[in-house]
Amino acid sequence: MSLDAKTVARIARLARIGLEDDEVATIQGQMEGILGWVDQLNEVNVEDVPPMVGTGLAQPHLRQDMVTDGDCREAVLSNAPDRVGPFFTVPKVVE
Repeated sequence: MSLDAKTVARIARLARIGLEDDEVATIQGQMEGILGWVDQLNEVNVEDVPPMVGTGLAQPHLRQDMVTDGDCREAVLSNAPDRVGPFFTVPKVVE
């Protein structure tokens, strides 16, 4: 597959990449190389290869949406500088 300089300049403009005229020729060659490599993938025989799991086939593992306290109250409260029973105590901020 080949790209002309006008197409490369348009792609660069759409990508908001400023290219000088001499850079367009360099990028054109690099992009043609990439497209040629991708085109080679069409030559691979994948007839007996099962499809890999993709986003359409994957099933997410969902858990029940439940509110819990994590059952680690004492571990959390052990970091508190001051506590009263099962609660943090904080200094009064509003008079």
